[in-house]
Amino acid sequence: MPEKPPYLRIADVLRQRIADQEWTVGDRLPSRAQIAEECGVGENVVRRAQELLISQGVLEGRAGSGTYVAEPRRRVRMVRSSAREQQPGGSPFRADMLALGKQGHWESHTEAKVPAPAEIAVRLGIGEGDLCVRTVYEFLAEGCPVQLSTSWEPYELTAGTLVVLPEGGPHAGVGVVNRMAAIGITVSHAVEQPEPRHASAEEASLLGIQKGALVTHIRRTYYSDQGRPVETADIVIPAALCEVVYEIPVSRS
Repeated sequence: MPEKPPYLRIADVLRQRIADQEWTVGDRLPSRAQIAEECGVGENVVRRAQELLISQGVLEGRAGSGTYVAEPRRRVRMVRSSAREQQPGGSPFRADMLALGKQGHWESHTEAKVPAPAEIAVRLGIGEGDLCVRTVYEFLAEGCPVQLSTSWEPYELTAGTLVVLPEGGPHAGVGVVNRMAAIGITVSHAVEQPEPRHASAEEASLLGIQKGALVTHIRRTYYSDQGRPVETADIVIPAALCEVVYEIPVSRS
């Protein structure tokens, strides 16, 4: 078996020291420099190990204070699955929350005719400044924020239809796939690009986490069966509170 990367080895060491109750809930860990010296590695290795354990809910980072042993908690599971998106009239988020015995809902704010920024224009295959419908979401589990999302749709695609407002009209809240189906557009697939990063001050405030805490940022784009992008979104999920799981359908030939 290949040797583990150094940061995973250090993460195991820290996890074991917590399991052995060398450090207990609420204890502050020694400095990165001290741990690095004890373990014979660089401080960047310790930093990566601690960030991994923070994302898993084992540790908690406090800005300007240090790293502490976190209170054990069950992270909310976010399932990313094409099958869930095709549930008629259903919400994948509410399904996830129901599976955990939680009530899930969201708050949203929509603006029509918003000029597309350069990056969004590229993702939607439209011109920079072309009009879009932008909807900002805050998803909550039992009233606690667990996910943020900013969605963009080309205005020309839905203008004059009953689905122009994602959270308004007879098809409100049923998701992109079902809304587009209502106007004769078949969504064939989505592309998601997840990456870890640190929360901005605004994101941290909305999610109730420390500024700079680890989040999973997912860039998602839905495509029609004609290959046209019909919606793109930036989804932000706090790593310490939620785990992201991908469910991949497998079919026999």
